[in-house]
Amino acid sequence: MNNTPMLEVKDLTKHFKAGRGQVVHAVDHVNFTLEKGKTLGLVGESGCGKSSCARTIIRIYDPTEGQILLDGQDITHMKQRELKPLRRKMQMIFQDPYASLNARMTVRDIIAEPLLAHGIVKTKEQSNEYVYPMLERVGLTKEHANRYAHEFSGGQRQRVGIARALVLQPELVICDEPISALDVSIQAQVINLLKDFQEERGVSYLFIAHDLSMVRYVSDDVGVMYLGQLVEVCESDEIYRNPLHPYTKGLLGSIPIANPRQAREKEKSSIEGDIPSPISPPAGCRFHTRCPFAKPVCSERAPELKDVGAGHMVACHLYQ
Repeated sequence: MNNTPMLEVKDLTKHFKAGRGQVVHAVDHVNFTLEKGKTLGLVGESGCGKSSCARTIIRIYDPTEGQILLDGQDITHMKQRELKPLRRKMQMIFQDPYASLNARMTVRDIIAEPLLAHGIVKTKEQSNEYVYPMLERVGLTKEHANRYAHEFSGGQRQRVGIARALVLQPELVICDEPISALDVSIQAQVINLLKDFQEERGVSYLFIAHDLSMVRYVSDDVGVMYLGQLVEVCESDEIYRNPLHPYTKGLLGSIPIANPRQAREKEKSSIEGDIPSPISPPAGCRFHTRCPFAKPVCSERAPELKDVGAGHMVACHLYQ
């Protein structure tokens, strides 16, 4: 049996030039492993580097440093021409269904495009054998095929984006906040759709979101990012049952509770202060400027992401 992980990310770093010699530290030395048929949830505040990490992994961005292994194959420095055959293995569902679909193409052409690009079919007519069943699979119909993106609701557009990503039957799908722009009722439908595909085909998901309750439902493991770095990684249930990093506790403490009485009784652990600039991140632990438990060592030395027991990884001087 092949036990090679679907995805391995080693010391992945992505910096962007910001002019005047400045550098944006979008992703800094991120490490994680995603097993086949599993889902890793990546969570954190807006601007923490989740999407930059995802786009670097799928090679929309070229990495500054580090290594990306797809099913054991190093794709870190592959040219786009060399990557093309591997694109069938990895696909991406984008956050914004309004911007990620070509307004000049019909839904059939949008879903057929990757089939034609990879030579799976030779003509648009042949692509119908794949497009129509996929439309049905994502909750649309054959009649939707000749419509344009602007004729659909947000939820329907996102279903088209999912159909485009899954029509190639990839082994890895990166979901970049695929439900954040959708109504709550539609969110549940989209999540259940993705879970059904995983059960049927064993696809692996890197699921990026800021809704921690949804991530708990969909993910096997969860990684928490802050200012470009992973600060905690463990099993999904464990991170809710036993959060260790002060930032993780703050994120969980910010989840609203519908019951007013329970909300008043809930221990408050809000995160104070503003997120520092990724152009000049704080020395040492990047969270120390907002951490209520910060010690002198936190501003002097960056903590390493270490296993503190049962595969629970945390980067915090409180546990080192």
